[in-house]
Amino acid sequence: MKPIIAITAGDVAGVGPEVILRAIENPETVSVCYPVLIGHPEIFRGAGVVFGLRVLLQEYADDSDANCLRAAVADAELKRQILCIDPAGHTVLSAPRCLVSKEAGDAAFQYLEAAINLAKNSSVDAIVTAPLNKEALHLAGHDFPGHTEILADRCGIQEFAMMLHLPESAMTEWRHLIRPIQGSTTVSNVGTALNGLSIAHVTLHTSIASVPGMLSTESVVGKIRLMDQFLQRIHCERRAIAVCALNPHGGENGLFGDEEARLIQPAVEACVSTVKSVVGPLPVDTLVRRAVSGEFDGIVAMYHDQGHLPVKLIGFESAVNITLGLPIIRTSPTHGTAFDRAWNPQTPASALGMIEAIKIAAALAKNR
Repeated sequence: MKPIIAITAGDVAGVGPEVILRAIENPETVSVCYPVLIGHPEIFRGAGVVFGLRVLLQEYADDSDANCLRAAVADAELKRQILCIDPAGHTVLSAPRCLVSKEAGDAAFQYLEAAINLAKNSSVDAIVTAPLNKEALHLAGHDFPGHTEILADRCGIQEFAMMLHLPESAMTEWRHLIRPIQGSTTVSNVGTALNGLSIAHVTLHTSIASVPGMLSTESVVGKIRLMDQFLQRIHCERRAIAVCALNPHGGENGLFGDEEARLIQPAVEACVSTVKSVVGPLPVDTLVRRAVSGEFDGIVAMYHDQGHLPVKLIGFESAVNITLGLPIIRTSPTHGTAFDRAWNPQTPASALGMIEAIKIAAALAKNR
């Protein structure tokens, strides 16, 4: 049986409802899973009207019993319908489109909580989240920086990581363009990358000024191990991991900072005996080039933009956000709510990221 995947609407003022409908219209998506939409059905129907997308929803209220939900999913599939669960009620219908509002922020939070509960009680096999707006989330009284922190809190997890994953299809053109650096220590491995490129982050939504104080050898070790576990789950045989330096030129032996020698190098050394292949800390400017050319399968970045910039440059539309360390599977596209172009048929949003997020969630669910 195909895995059942809960897909949250995110902030309904943004592009979430549109990209979800576009994704579930794609035959490749529905061939790998049974989608269950989490959101108000009228929001999805409204998006279908605006963008000319056909959507047949079967509303479902009793989400407390896993067997009942799975039976309802099977029934909806026979009718060529998509199950839709609305845990937040009608207040969200008053949220203005394309604008920040507490109504949309609160609904997005409730959609996520409902999806987490469904996954924790095994009613669904994975969750995929459409983007939410952090300002709207805070206006609604939910003091979290974003999805990742909510997921970790509700799952009771201390060791977790945000990871951005680029599928191999997004890397092919870049691998041809960027040649390996001659003399690289593992240049013989170049060209053997088959599983895309994954970048995990040691710190997340925080100021640049706070990053050095938040780093520790233990936190870097944890992210290296989470990355290695993920690469095993996607059947990456090589599992070559590179760890970023924090400072320019890797700190120049302490000239630009001592975090490399004091924190990051000990973390790499602590993992050498248990992780198949890990090197670092390496200067980020050359590390990313080496990874894109095919030398590494995974990167451990020290902070948000260090990992996000290369991913969004190479494959903004097709990149997938995966939360590592959770007892449940969660993925999402890496783009935001895009209020500036949402709900406008003249500026249709790409569903490629949502499609990839659903596909990898289904693959991870099958490999559990």
